[in-house]
Amino acid sequence: MRCRMRNPFPGYLSVTLAVLILMGCPISLTAAENNFPFRPGERMVFGVRWAFIPAGEGVLEVMPMENYGGILSYHFVFTARTNEFVDLIYKVRDRVDSWVDSEMTHSIHYEKRHRGRTKKDVTVSFDWDGLKAQYSLFDQKSEAISIKPGTFDPLSVFFAFRLYNPDTLQEIDIPVTDGKKCVPGRAKVLKREDIAVAGITYDTFLVEPELEHIGGVFRKSPGARLRIWVTADDRRIPVRIESKVIVGSFVAELTSYDSGS
Repeated sequence: MRCRMRNPFPGYLSVTLAVLILMGCPISLTAAENNFPFRPGERMVFGVRWAFIPAGEGVLEVMPMENYGGILSYHFVFTARTNEFVDLIYKVRDRVDSWVDSEMTHSIHYEKRHRGRTKKDVTVSFDWDGLKAQYSLFDQKSEAISIKPGTFDPLSVFFAFRLYNPDTLQEIDIPVTDGKKCVPGRAKVLKREDIAVAGITYDTFLVEPELEHIGGVFRKSPGARLRIWVTADDRRIPVRIESKVIVGSFVAELTSYDSGS
């Protein structure tokens, strides 16, 4: 946030969502037994701050299983909102929905709704027979793009990542699309360490995504960095996220967790 308060909060959302974009996994998912580290009802709440200023809250949830287009699907939801102080500068009330087949092999549908001083409704539809994805802004459809088998959207890729144990992987890779382009989402596992978050000490792996293919505030920021600490257990829960971008440093920390039913 510069001295004239020139809207750093697209960066706030980019930081939180980039975690979901960049944390990928190999395409050959072996968790077909559905013994996944998450289940319907799981809910993670993150407090987000810019420098030392509380900025808002992000929530990740696994909704009840549902039939989407005739396919039994996981339904993931991410919501983000700025607090009352930040609302005066740049109000955010966002919701992202993602549907993925029950075997967690690829995305089925993706929606993003932005509400604040501006309004933006985005959908990404998938044609797996033709290996295509199509981006729509409100009702205006863009030309379909080619995608790779096993491609995930920016939200579901995070949950796909959790199917794998960082202890056995040095580098993580999966194709990701936002409907405009399909890019490799890569991240490196740097080390294992204990960190304290909200008075709780966690045994974690530190993961650093590559930012080469990420635009927006990351591309404009020399020396940009994004780091994620995930628990070193079967849940692989992100407990801390740090970023360094041109508008400053953002930190998101887990404030509450419910594993679901």
